Amino acid sequence: MIDFTMPSLGADMDEGRLNRWLIAPGEQVKRGQIVAEVETAKAVIEAECWHDGTVAELCVKEGEVVPVGTVLARLSETSGEMPRRPEVAAVAEPVEPAHPAEPVHPYVPAHPAAPVHPAAPPHPADNPQHRRWISPAARRKAEEIGVDLDSVVGTGVGGSVVIADVVNAAGRPAVPVQEEPVHEEPAPPAPKPLAPLTGPSMRSAIAAAMSRSKREIPHYYLAETVPVRRAIEWLADYNLDRDVTEQIVLACLEIKAVALAAQKYPEFSGYWVDEQLEIRSDVHVGVAVSLRTGGLVAPAIHDAASKDLATLMHGLTDVVRRARTGGLRASEFTDATITVTNLGDQGVESVFGVIYPPQVALVGFGSVTDRVLADDGAIRISPAVTVTLSADHRASDGHRGALFLSEIRTLLGDPALLNKPGKQGEPR
Repeated sequence: MIDFTMPSLGADMDEGRLNRWLIAPGEQVKRGQIVAEVETAKAVIEAECWHDGTVAELCVKEGEVVPVGTVLARLSETSGEMPRRPEVAAVAEPVEPAHPAEPVHPYVPAHPAAPVHPAAPPHPADNPQHRRWISPAARRKAEEIGVDLDSVVGTGVGGSVVIADVVNAAGRPAVPVQEEPVHEEPAPPAPKPLAPLTGPSMRSAIAAAMSRSKREIPHYYLAETVPVRRAIEWLADYNLDRDVTEQIVLACLEIKAVALAAQKYPEFSGYWVDEQLEIRSDVHVGVAVSLRTGGLVAPAIHDAASKDLATLMHGLTDVVRRARTGGLRASEFTDATITVTNLGDQGVESVFGVIYPPQVALVGFGSVTDRVLADDGAIRISPAVTVTLSADHRASDGHRGALFLSEIRTLLGDPALLNKPGKQGEPR
């Protein structure tokens, strides 16, 4: 028998609520299949099962809050387990990914060829195999006022159900009212709504997280001024004849540059586990995303170094959308090997973030501003961005950190290099 347990979705989780089962006893499941919907203090995620097997027993009821590691279901085994990185041990103190409460928003040049809008995702009705997108707030409101979510028409992004849809649906009677109703037994009391795991609890998690991260990780910080005139000009040429849904932005180049640099200097892409550095060659970049309800998450864009820019841009818009509307997967919470945070759209010149354990590095990007620089052998006013590195001194030192930032500068100075798909798991 195989135990499917409450997953540890990072160092900031010690318990979770099983919101919904997507499997039933006797059903066969495949490795990587979404089997449950789990709510943490930060988000509702889709939990994958990393085994092939047949569901023998569901051990936890929907709505129960249980500690990390609790057996949720048992499967009869039909094949081996998919290799995964070691899970983060359950801890009482959560840790916040990246810089607190700020999003990554792609930088758009002052005079872009056209505004960039993420492509609208397909409506769930167009893809019957994909479950409906329902925001956590909408789900809790529906439970509170007794609205059947199957009858609610979603008006959010991609047809997702938001809280306003639930409120509007509550005004429509579910059945016709009889003129002369027969005697009926009193209706049973409505079930007590589930206490939310988000909201104030997220802020408490962030507060404990920052204390733990700064207490346990010996941070060091470096900064580099990086000219981006060539990158902005390259973006303008690339986007000129493309539809707005196919255009890319500077943040996409920044993420790709970080991923390639991490391949060349692998001590910045990995985990500090059991008092030693576990280096990962498959670079998964975590992107800090602020949530509209407060707080933030940093889901991973998998194999960022191996993707061309168009594919990477699609992955960026997709993961940001799902972080804010629901539908992130457990692997996107746990797999990031390095995190990127960007406060450029807030007018912040530089950001020195806090490392998200067990990761060992975080890269920050500030706003693009005009500065006096030596550019192509001449002194000129040219756009530049301050790139910062927060790194774990147990895993690397300042010399290697300086080389890592210099590599990012080199890559952003020649953006054509960034549009070439890299080789997964191999240095450039």
